[in-house]
Amino acid sequence: MKKEKIVLGISGGVDSSVAALLLQKKGYDVHGIFMKNWDDKNAICSAEDDYADASSICATLNIPLTKINYTKEYKDRVFSQFLKDHELGLTPNPDVLCNKEIKFDVFQQYAKKIGAVKIASGHYANILTKNDKFFISKAKDKSKDQSYFLYQLTDDILKNIEFPLGNLYKNEVREIAENNKLINAKKKDSTGICFIGDRQYNKFVEQFIDKKKGDIISLDGELMGKHDGHMFFTVGQRKGLGVGARKSAFDMPWYVVKKDIEKNIVYIAQGADHPALFSDELIAINIFMNDNLNDKLPMFCYAKVRYRDNDKSCQIISLNDDQCYIKFDEKIKAITEGQSIVFYDKYGLCIGGGIIKKRNIPFLGKELYE
Repeated sequence: MKKEKIVLGISGGVDSSVAALLLQKKGYDVHGIFMKNWDDKNAICSAEDDYADASSICATLNIPLTKINYTKEYKDRVFSQFLKDHELGLTPNPDVLCNKEIKFDVFQQYAKKIGAVKIASGHYANILTKNDKFFISKAKDKSKDQSYFLYQLTDDILKNIEFPLGNLYKNEVREIAENNKLINAKKKDSTGICFIGDRQYNKFVEQFIDKKKGDIISLDGELMGKHDGHMFFTVGQRKGLGVGARKSAFDMPWYVVKKDIEKNIVYIAQGADHPALFSDELIAINIFMNDNLNDKLPMFCYAKVRYRDNDKSCQIISLNDDQCYIKFDEKIKAITEGQSIVFYDKYGLCIGGGIIKKRNIPFLGKELYE
């Protein structure tokens, strides 16, 4: 019986390698794609080294591997938006956009080209069905769950995707790799944004965005210092502010609590528990929902406002004109404009998400819709 073809993104890391092995054991004819999205020797995801590892794994498993250069598409559709968001004062998350605009789009195109029935990746996530629709849901290993980055995948895409690692813990994945003598069984996981690599974040960004000096001001109006541009700061940031402590405030560290983009001012306050860091309401835009929720509002659910965060209970109060108003049950620290907010039900099924546009700051007496 002829095996069904499946297209798998293979990065050279242990996760995608084990995913390939598991798909083979499941009976698929696996075809690998290595995507080159960035051309920079200083990036963490060094294309040459990773491609060598991917080639070795595919040779071991007898899997054909095709290398696709998508550096232009990545810069046009992901990196350009990354820079634009910075100029607008946002803190973007390019991984979410990459999954939607590049990775799974490329997988589907190649699958169609070779007559494959499905596509796959080494993401830690699951797919569940509800009312005959397909939804992203959380992985078994909550510490590695990547559903946050996948919330924009549609039902049409999800019905033809396999996530082989969804029900495995990371240590189990490495154990499988070791037992099958895969060369990358102990390879270190890549972290952070791959195109920035080992360089300082600000040093990288300033290569593409002009500096514009401005003031760093405390909430009581005192000039505390100067900065090279609001785009180099994010709400909740503690390091790199270049200001000292005041003894009257018991030498507590300073944190960014707000940015005025038009005036190029960064506002700071002292103390990790300063009230200006906390918010319980926000507006999100660029909304993607996996179901029609308008007749279910207000709706109780859970949300992540950043990848490395615990779920927070909240209500989706309103949803219209591609805007969503969310009220949390408790105040959340350092909600960051530009990051994704992703919604889940109590079982870990992903309802949808959007991009954080505005948070309220009750301490400052600001209105949410200013």
